[in-house]
Amino acid sequence: MRTALIYHHDAVLNREVLPRFLASFTDLCGVVIIREGRKNVLRRIRSEWRRSRFQVLNTFAFRLFYRLRHAESDSRWTRDRALALAARFPHPGAIATIETDDPNSEEVRAFLKSLAPDLVLARCKVLLRPAVFGIPGDGTFILHPGICPDYRNAHGCFWALARRDLENVGATLLRIDEGVDTGPIYAYYRAEIGEMCESHVVIEHRVVFDNLDRIAADLQRVHAGDAAPIDVSGRPSAVWGQPRLSDYLRWKQAARANSR
Repeated sequence: MRTALIYHHDAVLNREVLPRFLASFTDLCGVVIIREGRKNVLRRIRSEWRRSRFQVLNTFAFRLFYRLRHAESDSRWTRDRALALAARFPHPGAIATIETDDPNSEEVRAFLKSLAPDLVLARCKVLLRPAVFGIPGDGTFILHPGICPDYRNAHGCFWALARRDLENVGATLLRIDEGVDTGPIYAYYRAEIGEMCESHVVIEHRVVFDNLDRIAADLQRVHAGDAAPIDVSGRPSAVWGQPRLSDYLRWKQAARANSR
């Protein structure tokens, strides 16, 4: 199975672990590294404004709070976890690589077509267009940090935690289509989490990176044609936005009350 990988340059676990991971059981033939510019950040701010209007201030308040309260410790946790996981897999050696600020660009399309991958794993915040996600024969897959279709779009784990929907704190393996996390679903992953001591960022990482062995097996089943999409008809489906400070405080308050 020939594979390619798409990720953001500043995503430490994706950068340090996933190339080694994919190369350990597939022929990893190429990597697309996204270096986002200011226009991408502004686009997400506009999208959040359209979704929540003045609640965007609640979102900015959370970002400041997170930076002061969790960013440093989460960064240490991520580095340590990346080192531990990377040690499990051999270095993949030289791999064809392209860097871009737009994974939908003609250069990226030409690069992926030249690789002719069977499957692409995309760990990115940018919605890919059909001209890109339709290149691999098996499809382009994401590991979405949230249980779909219930928690689509960004930070699904955060919103499941904030709503006390603990059974739906997890990740989803799905094949990209033209919607926002609406493609066929092939697997769910969950992990042991510590609500009291872990941030939503650590939990979002755990539900993916604590399940690498299962993910490898599921991707191989997809390529072999042995995996059927999960029937989610009748399930609730919602698009969620960025974390908000008020929802974070309610989550932690409820977690403390539950631990007594």
